[in-house]
Amino acid sequence: MIGKDLLKKYNDPKNFFNRDLSWIEFNRRVLEEALNPNLPLLEKVKFISIFHSNLDEFFMIRVAGLKEQIAAKVIEPSIDGLTPLAQLQKIEKILEPMLYQVSRLWLNEVVPELKENKIVVARYSELTDNEKEILNEYFKKQIYPVLTPLAFDPGRPFPYISNLSLSLAILVRKPNGENHFARVKVPNILPHLMRVDNIFEPNKKEQTNGQFSAKFIWLSDLIKANLYLLFPGMEIIEAHRFRIIRDTDIELQEDEADDLLRVIEENIRQRRFGTVVRLEVANQMPEFIIETLVENLQIKREDVHVFDGPLGLSDIITLYDLPLHHLKSKPFYPVIPKIFDDEEDIFSTVRQKDILIHHPYHSFSPVIDFIKQAAKDPDVLAIKQTLYRVGTDSPIIKYLIEAAERNKQVAVLVELKARFDEENNIFWARELEKVGVHVVYGLVGLKTHAKMTLVVRKESEGVKKYVHLSTGNYNSTTTKLYTDLGLFTCNDEICSDVSDIFNYLTGYSKQTDFRKLIVAPINMREQIISLILRETENIKSGGEGKIILKMNALVDPMIISALYEASNNGVKINLIIRGICCLVPGVDGLSENISVISIVGRYLEHSRVFYFYNNGSEELYLSSADMMQRNLDRRVEIAFPIEDPKLREEIQNTLLKYSLKDNEKARELHSDLTYTYREFKGNPKKIDSQELLMNHVIKTCGKFSKPKI
Repeated sequence: MIGKDLLKKYNDPKNFFNRDLSWIEFNRRVLEEALNPNLPLLEKVKFISIFHSNLDEFFMIRVAGLKEQIAAKVIEPSIDGLTPLAQLQKIEKILEPMLYQVSRLWLNEVVPELKENKIVVARYSELTDNEKEILNEYFKKQIYPVLTPLAFDPGRPFPYISNLSLSLAILVRKPNGENHFARVKVPNILPHLMRVDNIFEPNKKEQTNGQFSAKFIWLSDLIKANLYLLFPGMEIIEAHRFRIIRDTDIELQEDEADDLLRVIEENIRQRRFGTVVRLEVANQMPEFIIETLVENLQIKREDVHVFDGPLGLSDIITLYDLPLHHLKSKPFYPVIPKIFDDEEDIFSTVRQKDILIHHPYHSFSPVIDFIKQAAKDPDVLAIKQTLYRVGTDSPIIKYLIEAAERNKQVAVLVELKARFDEENNIFWARELEKVGVHVVYGLVGLKTHAKMTLVVRKESEGVKKYVHLSTGNYNSTTTKLYTDLGLFTCNDEICSDVSDIFNYLTGYSKQTDFRKLIVAPINMREQIISLILRETENIKSGGEGKIILKMNALVDPMIISALYEASNNGVKINLIIRGICCLVPGVDGLSENISVISIVGRYLEHSRVFYFYNNGSEELYLSSADMMQRNLDRRVEIAFPIEDPKLREEIQNTLLKYSLKDNEKARELHSDLTYTYREFKGNPKKIDSQELLMNHVIKTCGKFSKPKI
């Protein structure tokens, strides 16, 4: 009841930022990285691509949800005081200049700078006659067979248009003078930004030095130039690009499902037919074609967004793969902690002491080796693991399969409801089931987001448990891009808690008390609020109160209210929130003791760290959870303590300390929902927290992980 009572106390719209408007400000920070004049060219390209792919997902999920509420005539405001319609109007108003800005950046700065570096993104019209001839022949042999022109007339209904697909709206004229509408989809199986210099010079040797050059054109441009082949005998009057975004948020009736896997497969198929929430068109498209699309896509005119530039700029990530290291940030290869050099047997290593791993600064290989050794070790009796986003080529799956084939008990919870990873997870679930792995799909109404591995081993003194817990996924690809923290331990109480949670996931359990772990949806909100308010009580008793929370998002109103209460009692609170933050900082009488920063840099900040001073008896937890209602109420999450003083000190003196001193990639949140680069008195040394962490592990670790060639 404490959380609800605090929420009543602070439940005023001015005390909360709107979560969607806060998210847009996060994506603005992504755009600011692309605008950074000091950033290498291909890094700018990467951030432009990320900005657009983020925006696509935002429309598929968040904007789609707002439109559903508006259609259902929902007028109740959210906690920040905005109705769904008011939110949507603000979103459109804020996004319009941002989209114009990123389009200008691409066309006026990035494309010319690419050209200066011998990377040409050309229009078809800019090619030589010889290049056009070669490309047209390539089109006839390689692209033409894939294309399907679709007419629209009384005998042929308006064609289905898939989510995120780029298309050409074409006006053709028959010999009798009649005009007709047609559509051609730009196929997703081919790169939308085509490299063509290798087609012009098939025997060209790739250069990675100063002699490197590359030429690209947009696939849609080549298709447009060859439309006459698709409509023989017709006059092509005009053709214009357009792109749609559909509602892809799956709504499951889990309590009515007798086979969750089958239901999710069916919902994935239905996702393709979600309502259209956004139509993007090129700025040359005439109004009558826009009206045709609006009418047949069953949308409103305000759902149309006109772009002055290419559509689907997320596709330019292709350019980042070019072997031009001088146009990227200096490469960094993860290192292996020295402790793994001293002992080949990972179980012996973990028995000595708890081990902390910080990705991507530390290699993911010890985690893979943990599963690998468990699979091969004849003394290992059982392996249990949760898998949320495992990736397409997973070595972990390989070793889990091997373990099952060696007759070990293997139980894996594969979260089928991991958004946009459903198909991949279904595939791996079936592969695991084929070899006898006990596969569980999760609990009704809950996503399992906790990251846990439990290994049960027969040893001389009896059965021993070992666990690996993490803030991030068991995904060897994303661990090179996301910052996450993991812990190896054989602490009896933590291992017993993990064992109990697996029993909760695979069987039936009403357990509410755990020895060391904090577990959602069972007790996480209550426990976090209790830890926050304990700092308040310490101040009232004449002590000191200090909290540092690092996470991806802070949305939950009760947690925010508890932080306001702590601030009003003098607790010093530092928040490091990468993305959405609904807490309003720096307001007298509300949050004057709270500061909020966001770090957007080379790596995606993904680790969650909860630090409480506790009158000098410091406590620090790592977690899979952000402080959002969905994490606290509708997901299985864990927060696990770092009890080894050296490991706790390591996190405090590196990750948290560096983050709070960052003046290169950190922006400070103000009470008007604006972010600015942090200002320090004098002329301080430039501090990039991620750069400092890279340097730190190089100094303290044993060897580099060998990069894959």
